[in-house]
Amino acid sequence: MTDQPTVPRVAASPAAPSEVRLFSPAAVVASCAGFVLIGALQALYGPAIPALRADFRLSPSTAGLGLSAHFVGGVAGVLLFDRLFGRIGNRRILGLSHLLMALGAAGFALAPDWPLALAAALLAGLGFGGIDYGLNQLFAVGFGRRSTAMLNVLNAHFGIGAILGPAVVGAVGADHYPAVFLAFAAANLPLLLCLRGVRDRAPRPGDGSGEADPSGSVLTRSPGSVLAVFVTLYVLHVGIEAGVGGWEPTHLETVGHSAGIAATATSVYWLMMTVGRFLVAPVALRFSAEAIITVSCAGMTACLLLAAVPGFAPYAYAGVGLFIAPIFPTGLPWLNRAAPRARRAGALVIAASMVGGVVAGPALGRTIETLGVRSVPLVLGVVSALCLTATLWLIRATRSTPPPRRR
Repeated sequence: MTDQPTVPRVAASPAAPSEVRLFSPAAVVASCAGFVLIGALQALYGPAIPALRADFRLSPSTAGLGLSAHFVGGVAGVLLFDRLFGRIGNRRILGLSHLLMALGAAGFALAPDWPLALAAALLAGLGFGGIDYGLNQLFAVGFGRRSTAMLNVLNAHFGIGAILGPAVVGAVGADHYPAVFLAFAAANLPLLLCLRGVRDRAPRPGDGSGEADPSGSVLTRSPGSVLAVFVTLYVLHVGIEAGVGGWEPTHLETVGHSAGIAATATSVYWLMMTVGRFLVAPVALRFSAEAIITVSCAGMTACLLLAAVPGFAPYAYAGVGLFIAPIFPTGLPWLNRAAPRARRAGALVIAASMVGGVVAGPALGRTIETLGVRSVPLVLGVVSALCLTATLWLIRATRSTPPPRRR
């Protein structure tokens, strides 16, 4: 995720200066709270569909356009705010993003007709994309060697929001979705007060901040090809994430499990994604991003193949959630080191991850319709094997030079 003004790489040095703090403790807490909110927002649209259909007299597919509008706004927000980063300051970017998300959520709750509701979802998505991109960018360089660990903690809070959002709608009832969206919009506003704890300008290359890795990255392939494979890795792994979430219940019921077990197992899958990011945070302090992602892709592939065995399938899908969890946040610091001057690299991979989640559904659906529902874990296993292949290629293409010896 490397727009040069905002995501620098430390000049390789065995003794980099102490890192420049980008966040106060209060700003770190507020950032994690912000990720809880964007996770909840993304997850609120689905549970609200029954009430949306009744209020606006919509078909199921039309009601689903709310989430699609949100994702379109998210991609646009990533690309828009990438261009603004380094020009108007980090605090203004994040503040504007929170305001857009709050206005969009409130507009969705109060919209008198469906076209206005879709426009509000698009607006909320713009803010969503700005927060997702901006905080991931800043966390990738704001904690020195702890950046990978902190990115996993940050993105784990997204999972907490994705779990809490549907739970809240379920507790109050889908008919009260406007109140839930309004409460979500209001929850954004106190976070604006904590933006004073965010450093307004991120460090620039060579100033001794960022991820202080004593080894330097040497590209054995062109920067363009390295970036393309990073984008491919992100698209594929988000496709798996969405594919398991969408097809796991159907697959489990098809191979003989009850609807209750299928629903519970799917919830456990999402829970394990959140748990996995918290668990990998201390691991990231001792092992490289390359090693963590390699183990993640290998474990994910093994679990998907095991899910083809009906008796093991519910447990295997939980394993997929655990192994896939670190890939998104752990890959960002690696990308920063590998392509520090790749213009808008970070924006491309985050936008690609959003597009991957949207495109995965139709693409996987057509394949599974052809091969049958029992093929779900095997189809996803092939995609996971491609993720592992991309990771191994990137390791060879971005090999690190050993740190210089001290005299």
